[in-house]
Amino acid sequence: MESQLETETAPAASPSPVATYEIRGGGGLRLQAREWGNPDGPELLLIHGWSQCDLCWTKQVSGDLASSFRIVTFDLRGHGLSEQPTEPRHYTDERLWAADVAAVIEQTGLQRPVVVAWSYGGFLVADYLRAYGDGALAGLNLVGGAVILRPPTFDHIGPGFLENAGNASASDLATNIGAIERFLRACTVEQLDEQHWMMAMCWNMVVPPAVRGALISREVDGSPTLAALSVPVLVTHGREDAIISPSMAEHVLTTCGTAVPSWYDDVGHMPFWEATERFDHELAELVDRCRDA
Repeated sequence: MESQLETETAPAASPSPVATYEIRGGGGLRLQAREWGNPDGPELLLIHGWSQCDLCWTKQVSGDLASSFRIVTFDLRGHGLSEQPTEPRHYTDERLWAADVAAVIEQTGLQRPVVVAWSYGGFLVADYLRAYGDGALAGLNLVGGAVILRPPTFDHIGPGFLENAGNASASDLATNIGAIERFLRACTVEQLDEQHWMMAMCWNMVVPPAVRGALISREVDGSPTLAALSVPVLVTHGREDAIISPSMAEHVLTTCGTAVPSWYDDVGHMPFWEATERFDHELAELVDRCRDA
């Protein structure tokens, strides 16, 4: 029998995707998407945040959700294994972001998925809804979701982001590494275990600093789009979120008539990682609610 220490430190088995897709997104830019889980199950589209990649959803695609749901993840433009041009024009045009989401839905064959949008992913959903409406979606889960971006004031954005995003977008490597390390530590209340901490540092550092800077240079206000939504919306937010302030969730709940809250005490910016069992259970319940709507 293996020891308790060996059980706790052994690397987790990496899940295998059901399929990998090369998506042509807005302007023809190449995006990597992957499919997981049950090909015949209800469909989920998971959208990651600023400076991340689809590996952030490892617990969801390797856990109980995967036995019941067809899950599609993708790397945002400039992130992970997707194409990474560094010119700002590839990241400041909302029509490109909207086209990316539409392309992933169409080219992976998703049929009215529930979309899970973490952090910066909320901006992408706002871009998509503004261009295409909500007819192709069954529902929405905003997870630490951001819907307003107003530089230089950055309303409802927390100190864990504001104090580090500038240096994380700098060209000096040492400055860049230090800022990403501080940013990542601010994402959770309890630090990630060593294995997943190193993974997260690596997938953050894959993103060019110029891309990070371009993403936060644009202005977004998804409030009017949220106000017009007809599909169910679950607002999942950690009470201790230092990246996207809880006031952002309060704004969404005030603005969107179909939104209901799920507050996580003693949890930061990553409820899907910090409280996985509860998060997955509530996501499954949302899917059921969307199917009954």
